[in-house]
Order: sequence, then C-alpha cells, then structure tokens
Amino acid sequence: MRIGCAAAITGTTCLILSGFARAQSSVTLYGSLDASIIYTSKSLNSATGKNGGHTFAFADAGSSASFIGLKGVEDLGGGLRALFTLESGIDTGTGGFNISNGNFWGRQAWVGLDSPYGTAKAGLQYSPFVLAAINLDPRSASLFGTSAVNYVDNVLGTGLFTPNAVSYTSPRIAGLQASALYGLGNVAGSFNAGRIYSAGIDYRRGGLLIDAAIYDGNGGSATVTPVPSTLEFEGRMIGAGYSFGQVSVKGSFTNYKVAGSFNNDVYSGGFELYPTPAVTLNAGNQYTRDRNDSSNHSILTSAGAQYALSKQTSVYTQFAMVNNHGDMKTGIAVSGATYQPAGTTYGIDVGVRHRF
Repeated sequence: MRIGCAAAITGTTCLILSGFARAQSSVTLYGSLDASIIYTSKSLNSATGKNGGHTFAFADAGSSASFIGLKGVEDLGGGLRALFTLESGIDTGTGGFNISNGNFWGRQAWVGLDSPYGTAKAGLQYSPFVLAAINLDPRSASLFGTSAVNYVDNVLGTGLFTPNAVSYTSPRIAGLQASALYGLGNVAGSFNAGRIYSAGIDYRRGGLLIDAAIYDGNGGSATVTPVPSTLEFEGRMIGAGYSFGQVSVKGSFTNYKVAGSFNNDVYSGGFELYPTPAVTLNAGNQYTRDRNDSSNHSILTSAGAQYALSKQTSVYTQFAMVNNHGDMKTGIAVSGATYQPAGTTYGIDVGVRHRF
C-alpha cells in the first residue's frame, strides 16, 4: 500500500513537473541608450530652404536608436512557441519619445507563433523592406551618414513601424529565407485605403549575403499617430555583401518612388573592418539621383570608428560630408541634421552607447 501511494505521488509530481516543462516561459527586459554631440557646418532653414548656419548640439541616437523593450517566449511543446515584443523609443536628451511615432510602444508591439515551419506575427512590426535596408548597409545602419539617413530623407519612417500588420517568415532552407507582410488600413468601406504590403528574400551561405525586398503602401489609413511618419510610396531594393576574415563589404541599389513628387535611385557601398575584437572601423558612400529631374542629386560620404569598453558599452566618433545639388536635401544624421541645404555640408558626431 505504501509503495502504491509513493508511486501515485511520484506519478502525479512527474505529471505536474512535465506540464511546467512544456509551458516554460521567459520575459526579457532589454534596450539601448545612445547619446552624442553633433556639429554640422550648415543647417537647413525650413522657412527659406537655405543655409541656417552651423550647429553644435546634443543629439539622441547618434549611432543607433535609444529604446527600451520587453520580449517574451513560451514553449507550447511540439516545437511550437508563443512570442511577443513590446518596444518604446526614448529621447535621451529630454526623456520623451523618439523614433517611435510618439507612441509609448511605438516601435514594436506584436504577438506571434514560431515553429519549425516558420514564424507568424501580428501587430506593429518592421517590414521586410526595412530589415533588408539594415542588412545591406555597410556601416551597420548607423543613424549618422548612412543609408538609414537616406531612408528617412526619402520616406520618413514608413515601413519602419508598420501598424495593423500580419507577417510570415519562412525557416532558412539551404541558406534561403523569405518573408512577407500585409498591413491593413482599417478604413470602413475600402479594402485598399491604407493597405501595405512588403516582401523580402535573403540568401546566406558562408560569408555571402544576397538580399532583395519590395514595399508598396497606399494612403488613407485610419491609423493616426502623434508624430505622423508615414508616406505613400513604392520601394525596391537589392544588394549583396561578403565577409572574409576581419572585413565585410556591401553594396546595394534602392529606388524610392513617391507619385507626383520624386523617383529617387540610391546607390550605396562601403566596408566594415574589425582590426581587434574591441575596435570597429567603417566607411560608406551613397549617391542619390532623382529620375524625374537629373539636376537633383547628392553624394553622402561617411566614416566611423567605435571602441568597445565592454560587451555593453561603446564610445564612437563619426564623420560625414554631403553635397546636394538642385532640390536634393539629403541630410547627415537622423537626429539633429535630417535635411541639409544645397552645397557641401560637413558634420562630426561623438557619442557613447550602452546596451542592456
């Protein structure tokens, strides 16, 4: 009898513990704080469209966005996991919101399911077009002097934080992975108003990367954010990169088309070098030309150096030069120098970043 009771207790305990094992979950707090001092030889006077003089200012997000987030995972068994992410932008200069449309969870707010057959997400999330832009940037998509600045110059934050979206990303098979996203405009009586779709495909094998993506968004969405940062546009992107030893090189072509306004081609290329585990050096160049008016064009050249004080904390310096012709107003930095006047502008940025 005693043996039977012990067996019963042991069996019940095992069932309870196995239930907990199947439902293991975790929530992680993470984020990044980035602050810098920026100098530019010129600035754009929005009223006149001309040079407003040099600037010397504090800038949030000199190298990367400042944000705080929560992400969680629950093991549902059988290879199926529930996922979620909530992410809010932070302005390190004021403590307010930045690079998140002015919303508390304005960067990411989605829930999803992950399995051996791929990952599905629903909610506010990055589009495949934006993820391809990040992957293909030769300077790790720094917010100073890179294609990230060109992206914001052309289409603001469109596609960066895609609302009302559902997406699917396939597992990586033989180096190949595909993703697709569809965003609903939530406009009564109209299926197409505010509709967004984006898709991408990337191939990775050894040190080789090939990435391509598209974006197509209609105007008229019912979604309104405190800081409007969406624009109706069509985007096309393709590029490649290769890493060998301590060096990686990348190049890409991107087209941003806004009906009735501009049709800009952006050619980008550059490299990143890791001479020691603590040091990162990089340089890049972006040439932008308006297909609708060839007199509108610009060249943005930049270089950066970063030193890791620890796994979490780094100091950095960056230099950029942009030369604008015609009505082109390509900027130097996402924060503090988004647009620049005609002619040549120089800029330098020195900052510190801590990740947790």
